[in-house]
Amino acid sequence: MVWDGTLTPDEFEAAARTLCERWSSLTVSDLPLWTFINTSSSPSKAEFYLSLEDVYRFKNSDGVANNMKGEGTCSADEVDDDKYATALAVTCNQEAHVYDFHIVYSFSYRVPVLYFRGRRIDGQPLELEDIEKDLPQYALRTLRESKWTFITWEDHPYLHRPWYMLHPCGTSEWMKLLYNGEASAVKDAVIQQYLACWLSVVGQAIGLRIPLELHNKFL
Repeated sequence: MVWDGTLTPDEFEAAARTLCERWSSLTVSDLPLWTFINTSSSPSKAEFYLSLEDVYRFKNSDGVANNMKGEGTCSADEVDDDKYATALAVTCNQEAHVYDFHIVYSFSYRVPVLYFRGRRIDGQPLELEDIEKDLPQYALRTLRESKWTFITWEDHPYLHRPWYMLHPCGTSEWMKLLYNGEASAVKDAVIQQYLACWLSVVGQAIGLRIPLELHNKFL
């Protein structure tokens, strides 16, 4: 029996809880934590999404956009030239943009979907052209050349407000290829790794860098 690259709702929940657990144990990530948001009023009906919020994106001295969490107050301007500017520098920089990312299960496609939005420090939402200016060149190439994903403007299924999303139409196919159609005998292992591997691919399309340590925890 060959796996088709999709997840059931229960499998998605298991994968989501695994991602949150592994992400929270990272010691090298400058990103905030994924949060499990339960939206169901009935304990027998699991409706939820994962939330990664307040990710600051800015351009360093080389013009390259980086991601990090925003903390601290505006009292210094410290920059690490090798990796990231500190949160102090980010919060002082009025040109910095703040992003929120949500992972939502699609009952139609039976795969995760990445929703996201960006805003300026003053709360003004970013248009798609502003978001594209924040993306590194490799992300723009992925969006232009890839046949499996593209950005659309859709209502968030739980917040009922328009968010950008990466369309999931080809997700099951490339996830199946990624795992070479693993048989059901190793399905449990696939579920454990699913969201980390999926996020590594979709993250490339929107410039969200995933800590390598996350993958090491599955080895």
